[in-house]
Amino acid sequence: MGPIGQFLLGLRLARRELRGGIRSLRIVLACLALGVAAIAAVGTLRAAIEAGLAADGARILGGDVELRSGNRPATEAARAWIEARGGRVSAVVTLRSMLVAPSGERMLVELKAVDKAWPLYGALELDPPVALGTPQEMNAVPILQAPPAAEAAAGEPRIALDPLVAERLGLAVGDRVRIGEASFRFVARVAAEPDKATTPALFGPRALITEAMLARTQLLQPGALVQHDLRIRLPEGASRARFAADLRSAFAGEGWRIRTADQAEPGVNRFLDRAAAFLTLAGLTALLVGGIGVATGVRGWLDARARSIATLRCLGAPSGIIFLTYLIQVLALAGLGILAGLLGGYGLTWLAAQALSGSLPVPPRLAPYPAPLALAALYGLLTALAFALWPLGRAARISGAALFRDAVQPAGAVPSWAIIGLNLAAAAALVALIVLTSGDPAFALGFCGAAVAALLLFRGGAWALAALARRLSHLRRPALRLGLANLHRPGAPTALLVVSLGIGLTTLAAIAQIEGNIRRQLAAEMPSRAPNFFFIDIQSDQAQRFDAVARGLPGVTEVKRVPSLRARIVAVKGVPAERAPVSEDTAWALRGDRGLTYAARLPEGTRLVAGSWWAEDYRGEPLLSLDANLARGWGVGIGDAITVNVLGRDIDLRVANLRAVDWRGLGMNFTLIASPGLLEAAPHTHIATVRGDAAQDAAVLRALTDAFPNISGIRVRDALEAVAAILGRVGTALTATGSVTLLAGLLVLAGAVAAGQRQRVRDAVVLKTLGATRAQIRAAWMVEYALVGLVAGLLAALMGSAAAWAVVTQVMRADWVLLPGTLAATVLGCAALTLACGQVGTALALRARPGPLLRNE
Repeated sequence: MGPIGQFLLGLRLARRELRGGIRSLRIVLACLALGVAAIAAVGTLRAAIEAGLAADGARILGGDVELRSGNRPATEAARAWIEARGGRVSAVVTLRSMLVAPSGERMLVELKAVDKAWPLYGALELDPPVALGTPQEMNAVPILQAPPAAEAAAGEPRIALDPLVAERLGLAVGDRVRIGEASFRFVARVAAEPDKATTPALFGPRALITEAMLARTQLLQPGALVQHDLRIRLPEGASRARFAADLRSAFAGEGWRIRTADQAEPGVNRFLDRAAAFLTLAGLTALLVGGIGVATGVRGWLDARARSIATLRCLGAPSGIIFLTYLIQVLALAGLGILAGLLGGYGLTWLAAQALSGSLPVPPRLAPYPAPLALAALYGLLTALAFALWPLGRAARISGAALFRDAVQPAGAVPSWAIIGLNLAAAAALVALIVLTSGDPAFALGFCGAAVAALLLFRGGAWALAALARRLSHLRRPALRLGLANLHRPGAPTALLVVSLGIGLTTLAAIAQIEGNIRRQLAAEMPSRAPNFFFIDIQSDQAQRFDAVARGLPGVTEVKRVPSLRARIVAVKGVPAERAPVSEDTAWALRGDRGLTYAARLPEGTRLVAGSWWAEDYRGEPLLSLDANLARGWGVGIGDAITVNVLGRDIDLRVANLRAVDWRGLGMNFTLIASPGLLEAAPHTHIATVRGDAAQDAAVLRALTDAFPNISGIRVRDALEAVAAILGRVGTALTATGSVTLLAGLLVLAGAVAAGQRQRVRDAVVLKTLGATRAQIRAAWMVEYALVGLVAGLLAALMGSAAAWAVVTQVMRADWVLLPGTLAATVLGCAALTLACGQVGTALALRARPGPLLRNE
């Protein structure tokens, strides 16, 4: 019979077999569907958010192109250049300031001043919808901005506030508030802001005013922390990328940051890449555990068809026909599981989009995106093949007579070399798919290696448990002896139970320890080391008086102040920053402005790791002290040059030394510290930290901001609480993701219990016939399941701790502390889960009546 004839015969036999139903393979379907659903949901949600960003990029950015000029507005020459090419421009200024309520309470806000042309895309929505201005002005800030002349004539600057500000300060529409030296009337709450992506309000919610009224606040002092943006709307059909390239070329020496609407939220895109990579790997972990369930389910399914396979072999059916018959059935059922997973994944995407609606920068554009769905389906297919080929090949190789006694005396048959090669190819293809579709191939390869190591570790733990049980077979108590015997008897599911539960719990243990370590540092360590306040925008002529006033306040124990400038790194060793070959974890420092200070003396607590500090009276070539981590990521050493742009002027700073910076203390640490001299003459401000009695925080903030209306105070505890809230949401998401892996493990556990149920029933009948009581049988099986759960939990705690240590110390660069409570919960939880599943299987086995089984034997 030729290959086509064999295939048709196998197809016909498979179709007849499937008429009997797929009840015994429901666990296989569930395992595949769960893993595929997790991967499909992650990929679809990512694609939906990216589609939303692409569609709304111009609205989020505020224009087709954005020019960020730092603390100086764009030049008139740039405006003229843009308008000459048909572009419409809108200027936006953002800075942080203290908003003072009529009650005297105050709050840090992000102040945004907009011109008449704003917004170029989208619309501002206020509550109540105050409509001001002429019809022409209704197309530009219609519900916030009256004509500047009208505002000036009325003498009544207006402000719109984020609802959070009004709520915390108890403001009502019509109240007057103070920002800097100006008084504003609160006219509305900001319901929707077109060019604001959803970001955590770590340093203050939004306050909106008109650009014409910004000067009244007197906040635009030399060196103040101000951000000037120029948004550009291009003529219809104009190329954003070409316009941005021409703009960069025309003003190459300005050091501006120019981005287009398809780069509207690069931070969101980077976050999506990393989050999707992690969540996909978590889904793959669930699929890996599900793959073990596939192997178990297929083997149990084949055992149930032992008589059919033996009959075919006795009738002369070649092994190839048998293999093909059951492979077709497995693939058909895998297809059903994958389809269910894709449908379920799309449903999970909708639920996730609803749950995250307030945290996403744009509404996701939900649709059945083919690429992520096809990728999830391919993952499911390769997993099914990688784990099903071995039991299929084994069943096709052993003889009919051996197959009849395989349950009590395994024949030890292995698949043919062709099937082994096909199995290895499927596994290799799965690994290649994981690595090639990951944004970080090295990390993905490490994940694959860790998965193999985990499988070997848990398999070795199961072997050690079985070996120990064999050595303890002399125990006198019948329940203990029988329970231990069940761990090493032929066909015992010990290895399967330990592996499936262990991997799922490893994921949860690692996530819990990572989250616990981060929370511990935020809640316990940082507040004790951190200052109470950061104060920014202290003018040079205010510095000495600020120190005196702050030190004289009740409860203040320490005041530290340093000069502060804003600088943009424009070149590293002569290579433009955007093209510099730097590591991914240090590229953040080349995006946007950086804090820069100068110091004559080595700052307190600073540890040099290379080079030496300059003399206190040094006034020569500008030198730089650089964060050692950045230096490693940039390939920079002593003597190399870093070019920074300060107030529009490029300055070459030669690296004189490298510092180990401890950011966890939340002190005044800078990545860049320059030598004194050149920068002292540049307009700049100062920042200060204030420590003292937390009970006096409100009084200290009130006194200093009243004495210096232009300065802003950032309460460190508020920022830490905001970070803790974010971490809480992230932790919840991670725990939910890890729970998917655990659910897969429980499915495999249930499958293993179901696959061995026939043997359990047989054992229960024989034992009851020989006089064993239900209590004795139940006790024996509980010993077996308790030991399996205990060993799996211990190994999961060990491996989860190792994974958490690696992430916390190597990725997050933080201190790691073992959390015994988390580990104890992992171990005990594993034992409890195993006992629960074992109890269900035991109860069902004990309900079987001996008569029918004995008569059939």
